[in-house]
This record gives sequence, C-alpha cells and structure tokens, in this order.
Amino acid sequence: MSQTKEEILKLLFQHKETFISGQAICEQLGCSRTAVWKHITELRKEGYTIESVQKRGYKLLEAPKRLTKEEVLANLNSRYFGKVIDFHEVVPSTQKIAHHLAEDGATHGTLVLADEQAGGRGRLGRVWHSPKGTGIWMSLILKPDLTINRIPQLTLLAAVAIVRSIKKVSDVDCSIKWPNDILFEGKKLVGILTELQSEMENVRAVIIGMGINVNIEWADMPAEIRDIATSLKIITGKTQSRVMLIQTIMTELEKLYDLYLNEGFEVIKPMWETYALSIGKVIRARTMQGEVLQGVAKGINNDGVLLLEDDQGVVHHIYSADIEI
Repeated sequence: MSQTKEEILKLLFQHKETFISGQAICEQLGCSRTAVWKHITELRKEGYTIESVQKRGYKLLEAPKRLTKEEVLANLNSRYFGKVIDFHEVVPSTQKIAHHLAEDGATHGTLVLADEQAGGRGRLGRVWHSPKGTGIWMSLILKPDLTINRIPQLTLLAAVAIVRSIKKVSDVDCSIKWPNDILFEGKKLVGILTELQSEMENVRAVIIGMGINVNIEWADMPAEIRDIATSLKIITGKTQSRVMLIQTIMTELEKLYDLYLNEGFEVIKPMWETYALSIGKVIRARTMQGEVLQGVAKGINNDGVLLLEDDQGVVHHIYSADIEI
C-alpha cells in the first residue's frame, strides 16, 4: 500500500464517526483531489466500504475483518510505543523480524505486528499456535539504557501492562504466572518472550514478544492444547477488538515503562504481586539445570527473581524455571 493511501485510510479511521472532506484530506496530505479519488477507489476494491457525499466528503462505513496498521495507528494514544509499525499478513515469527530490524537500527518503540505467525515460538523454544485473524502476535523493540541484570524486570512489567489492558478492553480479570504467562482460571491466555541484543555488558536492544489468544474459537484450537489454553472470545462469548487491545497495551506499557525508568522496579513490584497467581501457594520449580525445588512462593525481590521457601525454611532464588502450581 502506498504511503499516501495509508495516510488516507488512517484519516478515515480517525474520522470514522463523521465525514472528512476531500479538500481537508488534500490539505493535510499535500496531494490532489484526483489522487484522493484514485486512492479511495483502490480502497473500495480492497474491501473498504466508503461513503461519499457531495460537499461533505468521505466516511468509512466498514473495514475488512482483518488487522491493519492504519487502524491501529489511527487512534493510538502512546507517544512512541507502536508509532512505527512493521506489519505483515503472515510471518514465520515477529520476534525474528524484530531482531533483524533492531540490528538495522530500528527506532525505540517500533512494533512488529502480524495477522498470522507460521512459526511462532514461546519460551524454551516451544511452539506458539498463532492462527490467522484470531490473535495478537507482536514484538516491541526497546532501546533502553539499562544494565543486563535489569532486563528480566521488563517481562514482569509487560505482564502487568497486558493484564491491565485486557481488563480495560474486555473486563476479564487475569492472573500472572511467573515469569511470563498470563492465565485465566488456570488456562494460558498470553505468552511473553523477552530477548536481548547486547555487546559485552552493553544492552543494544530488547525485544518483547507478545502472543495473545483473542478471538480463536475452542473448536479451532489444536486438541493438544484445549485443556491448557483459552481465548478472550471463549471466556466472554464475544468477539473482542484486537485493534483496541493493541492500542491499549501500547499506551499502558509505555506509561509503566516511563514510571519504571523514573522510579525503578520497586514501584512495579507491588503491581505485579497484585496479579501474581503463585504467591503464598506451594509450587514446584524445575530449573534449567534439571533441579526440582518445592516450597511456598514468597513473591519476588526487587530484581524480579522468584523467592521460594522450602520446608526447611531455606529461601531459594529462582532466576529461570518452569513453575507448576
């Protein structure tokens, strides 16, 4: 899609409740009335229902049932998160693309967004089911001035932002399972994958991948995950707006990120613990070294490390593990 046509579509989304005149579009975009009409005609061929009324202009009545970056950008209230979107109909992985863009100098806050992932992955290399038109599959590029040991805190921060955003958009209350899962009644709704690009001790970029099951139907879920995964549509019985959820996450995440930079993780920690699923419960932690620890989850410390107290009263610091509750 040409840049001018993208900008026209963005204006139509911004003025969805009213008409915008052809003259206003020309003045804002610096193009001719003929060019506007040409692009409107092309948009109609692509499935957009656009009403045109003499002396009033154009009004978008209906858009195709697919994700577009123009609709996301139209009413995005963040300052920099998601203001640049690299959108794809289908990709192997938004995370891989984000890594390449970060290496090539992508700006802070660039969002890689796809309508479908053919090879989505989660933590520890696990497959993430990412069907077309049903979820949010995106990766956010950050260029933080942080030390490497602080990067895991960003996963916890992102989890808080997503839980809050889901509540605002769908009125669903979720819980966070340390370190990177968001659950509803024990079933996985969201996965977060945070990866790092660094040179020695210097952080060059952080990629936060987010996979959210939004409108996938129970019958369309692979049989092997039906007992452990869910979606917002399954929970609410209603189709949810992916665009609104993306916009809300970008705004909420940016707000918490700025707060974190100004005041540190200490202000994020109690927020995370408010939504934490495991605190005060007996859990089993399977570490990357193959060790299995069992005890009561006492919360997290100011580095975001999980604290587990065993039956001998010894508190273990869990940096990376699979958690069973």
